[in-house]
Amino acid sequence: MNGTVTERVAAAFDRIEAADRPEVWISVRDRDEVLREAASVDPALPLAGLVFAVKDNIDVAGLPTTAASASYTYRPAADATAVRRLRDAGALVVGKTNLDQFATGLVGTRSPYGAVRNAWHPARISGGSSSGSGVAVALGLVDFALGTDTAGSGRVPAALNGIVGIKPTKGLVPVTGVVPACYSLDCVTVFARDLALGRAVAEMMEGVDPADPLSRVAQPTAAAPARPRLAVPAAEHLDGLAPGWKDAFAAAVRRFASVGAEIVEVDIAPLLEAAALLYGGAFVAERYAAVGAHLEKHPELIGTDLDPVVAGIVLGGKDKTAADWAEDTARLAALGSAGRAALAGCAALLTPTTTSHPTLADVAADPVGANARMGRYTNYANLLDMASLAVPAGFVDGLPFGVMLTGPAFSDRTLAELAGRFANPGIDVFVVGAHLTGQPLNVELVTAGGTLVASTTTAPAYALHALATDPPKPGLVRVGSGGSSIKGELWRLPASGFGAFVATVPAPLAIGTVVLADGSSVSGFVAEPAALENAPDISHLGGWRDYLATAAR
Repeated sequence: MNGTVTERVAAAFDRIEAADRPEVWISVRDRDEVLREAASVDPALPLAGLVFAVKDNIDVAGLPTTAASASYTYRPAADATAVRRLRDAGALVVGKTNLDQFATGLVGTRSPYGAVRNAWHPARISGGSSSGSGVAVALGLVDFALGTDTAGSGRVPAALNGIVGIKPTKGLVPVTGVVPACYSLDCVTVFARDLALGRAVAEMMEGVDPADPLSRVAQPTAAAPARPRLAVPAAEHLDGLAPGWKDAFAAAVRRFASVGAEIVEVDIAPLLEAAALLYGGAFVAERYAAVGAHLEKHPELIGTDLDPVVAGIVLGGKDKTAADWAEDTARLAALGSAGRAALAGCAALLTPTTTSHPTLADVAADPVGANARMGRYTNYANLLDMASLAVPAGFVDGLPFGVMLTGPAFSDRTLAELAGRFANPGIDVFVVGAHLTGQPLNVELVTAGGTLVASTTTAPAYALHALATDPPKPGLVRVGSGGSSIKGELWRLPASGFGAFVATVPAPLAIGTVVLADGSSVSGFVAEPAALENAPDISHLGGWRDYLATAAR
């Protein structure tokens, strides 16, 4: 037996039992069955031994699919394509999670299997519709979980539970074996505590499936530039956020700026208008097409097995006409064009993921209104064929706050790269000599994963000397009052790259602390005092390039 894999599985079942959160699950597999499956997993597979949960509108062979309705239940003969690809990679399903019935809602309370409580505060909602999957990951019960997203169901639970939520471009992950909410808009999504794992899982599910005619191949896109432009909403489009959330979003914007992003304010009114069409327009007819016949067949179950709020939304879709659909499709096209124009030249749009974190009582008092407010920044993404990624961005009053990056179709990897900079901002290094752009040792910074942040200068407290090294290098030393401002460049390295880079720095140079002209302190190249003997002081020239130009003349 593969002890490592089976031990991980056993530990997951122990965590599930200890957590005592029955509302997270609709069905949990037999422990011994999963342990036997784990024993046969090839440890060389990329996801070997990782355990995951699956939202119960996605098929898992051997388990019922309910979509949170006992009367709708069926037993699939095969895994959904997304699930099969993950199991083929060595991951193990432990159970099916609760959801807003028929994936209709963003609150996590619309289920006869119980309202799913938030991972951080049991009086607060978990967010939906992928409620159980989000909480299972946030509580550490599983390594990752699958959800679905039509209006924001793969992102809102991530924000409210302090985890990562990845909504791929439509069609990259086939929806074969997924109970449709709105088939033309649905996406299979990933929840994870770690961005890198979440992206790895998402990419393993990608690929055309002949059984899903809307599945498609990823298109190549350029990597995010060193200084990407990020759009943020105009101030009026942040009205209505929960107390403290504007400040939390402003802090996230500053964080993105600190890791090299250029922030531009844009008018996102066209996107917000498009968002309102998802439930307020004719597109809700797709929900009726998916499960309306089941609701009409069982009117006696509305209020018991069939959630009355969900039933009202789905059955209301029957009243939409082909003319309504045509009119709303034309309106959506115009709004999409205006939205793309507003975001032209930007790598992504940065917004809060949602607007507030209601209590269970808040939603019970206003189930439709509370839900509608949750989708302000998420509802337009699938309508307009956009990729989106939700990441944690701190806490407000002890509860998680999250932000979201949204970009055009196939920008999935770019969004992940940008989010990675935010989550792991790296370490800044100030260079003054042979590591400057165009100089012979600059390749060492690039190889270590470095990106140029800015050209800048030191505080007026330094001296620069020309050292007798090969290749020629300068030595920077702090002299205090009477010193000069020395030109240089600020580079940003990932933590792993910084460690490898520092290990290659030869004597008489070292990495120390350098004070810049704006008063900030960063890591940077400094010289050992002994190396300055017989080394000409070139401070009056202002920088290494100026010295090289003078020497050449």
